[in-house]
Amino acid sequence: MTRIDDRNNSDLRPVKITRNYLLHPEGSVLIEVGNTKVICSAMIEDKVPHFLKGTGQGWVTAEYSMLPASTQTRKARDINRGKIDGRSQEIQRLIGRSLRTVVDLKGFGERTLWIDCDVIQADGGTRTASITGSFVAMVDAFNSLISKKEIKKIPVKSFVSAISVGIIKEEKILDLCYSEDSNAIVDMNIVMTDKGEFIEVQGTGEESPFTYEELLDLIELAKKGCNDLYKMQKEVLGEKLSEEIGK
Repeated sequence: MTRIDDRNNSDLRPVKITRNYLLHPEGSVLIEVGNTKVICSAMIEDKVPHFLKGTGQGWVTAEYSMLPASTQTRKARDINRGKIDGRSQEIQRLIGRSLRTVVDLKGFGERTLWIDCDVIQADGGTRTASITGSFVAMVDAFNSLISKKEIKKIPVKSFVSAISVGIIKEEKILDLCYSEDSNAIVDMNIVMTDKGEFIEVQGTGEESPFTYEELLDLIELAKKGCNDLYKMQKEVLGEKLSEEIGK
């Protein structure tokens, strides 16, 4: 099978992560994965949800949205629909879970870290790009607290990234663009840490079931993709900051 952009089945699309993309947030990133582009920002608020008051524990939560012009046909804003889109709600919960899992919530006091992911151009993999980019923005936000001497170390236990895998015409492929995703008979999104741990495995047989052996092959392919993404995250954060993760 020849892929649209002539990639090998085990290749990522070109990935570019630009730090400090916005002026105001403590951390912000523009992540570009092929034609998919997402702005990920991280802002710190000096309060927590009511259920955490007095516990000394912080919170990490996320919001996700797609700009109206991010897709080929205009996507209505949630505010005009009167409610949040179900898909957006599912994705923002996934982003929040993925980041909270690798954070020591007692390590930054009673604060809330808000992650906002805004898709400005969509061509598949927006949720996985959001997680990968948001991790970098989150580390920068925590580093800002260190700069202010409000915490002593970055409260992050491991790197986290996410990638899609799927099966098209009996071939297993990594990092699906939109046209590949819409034609896949099996579609999966996998979130992992750099310690080889899984945070989330979302897999669906779109047209037919998949076997245990196919599942294992797809997981191995996703591990390869996530390992490549950790290297990019570490490169963009720099050696000094990357070495602080997991201390």
